[in-house]
Amino acid sequence: MNSTPLTAIAKRHGPRYNADLALWSQLEEATMTQRAYNFSPGPAVLPEPVLAEVQRDMLALPTAKASILEISHRSKTFKEILAAAEANLRQLLSIPDNYVVLFLQGGSRLQFSMVPMNLLEAGHTSADYLLTGSWSKHAWKEAQKAGDMRVAWDGADGNYTHLPAAAELKVDPRAAYLHYTSNETIHGVQFATEPAVGHVPLVCDASSDFLYKPLPIERYGLIYACAQKNSGPAGVTVVILRKDLLQRSRDDLPSYLNYRIHADEGSLMNTAPTFAIYVVRLVTDWLLNEIGGLEKMHARNESKAKMLYEVIDASDGFYTGHAQADGRSLMNVVFRLPSEGLTKKFVSEAEQQDLTELGGHRSVGGIRASIYNAMPVAGVEALRDFMIRFRDENAS
Repeated sequence: MNSTPLTAIAKRHGPRYNADLALWSQLEEATMTQRAYNFSPGPAVLPEPVLAEVQRDMLALPTAKASILEISHRSKTFKEILAAAEANLRQLLSIPDNYVVLFLQGGSRLQFSMVPMNLLEAGHTSADYLLTGSWSKHAWKEAQKAGDMRVAWDGADGNYTHLPAAAELKVDPRAAYLHYTSNETIHGVQFATEPAVGHVPLVCDASSDFLYKPLPIERYGLIYACAQKNSGPAGVTVVILRKDLLQRSRDDLPSYLNYRIHADEGSLMNTAPTFAIYVVRLVTDWLLNEIGGLEKMHARNESKAKMLYEVIDASDGFYTGHAQADGRSLMNVVFRLPSEGLTKKFVSEAEQQDLTELGGHRSVGGIRASIYNAMPVAGVEALRDFMIRFRDENAS
């Protein structure tokens, strides 16, 4: 009988690991348990080939003879991983040389503060914000602690069901930047194209749709994204920043909050989130080598979302989408059922079919299906079929 992956690793590493073969057998049994289709909004589903590679290398990276959890962030092995992660991102997004790529910590919550702290300057003491949902509101409220933040558009009156038309945007040409959130996970609205801002630097919180499609990077001054939605595990935030904007970072900023210092130190000013960066490298390998790039990823994402929206639209009102059709998210499909009782029944019965984490956010309610890059087509098909059956069995 051929050795299965974990016992093979144990035998390869010799007597010290052979003593623990009983433990390896238990671990193997656990890993062979059927995985549910995980529709969590974040931390979210990761590609199974990536998880398998993490499992293979968890005890020891071949080049380091130690786990990725154990090696120094300044070791040759990790610096190669960091460089490969950056190279993959540059290839996937065609990032020009006049942009830096940073791997930071603190999630988007920290970026809500770092952006205004670094980009406000003499002559540009105010910035504009588009409020399209909960996360852009959080960003705006946090930024107000650093200066005068002007609201260029607010969708609160419509409960954030739609996005601004171009004519509705009132951008201040003197603004230090305009900030927007490309995809609102809670409300299920997403920008299909970048808002027109003229010469004002465009800043984007892309946390929940990063790498879901190609981006015209040259239109942006800064893009940031915490990894745990679409590009890796929790613990690392990617920042893509135009180099000329680094000159705005003031010397009196605390060191960790200064983009220019992070750029000068190559994201290694402090101990980097080594494991999270390693997984980002693997996810970007998957996007390049197995998916074939972001254009193919985008087509796949469009196809997955279409399956669910077609069911919603054909349900004769049994399912009601939160977002208006022209602003629907490809990442987070948010909808309601006729009653709270049916919503609870939907979630319960879905879990019995291994369709998990479908409950909507408490501020919106209903159902939220997060179908990020790594959600398999088969998972969306299974949810689609369940939605059709549930409607047929419960519609009055």
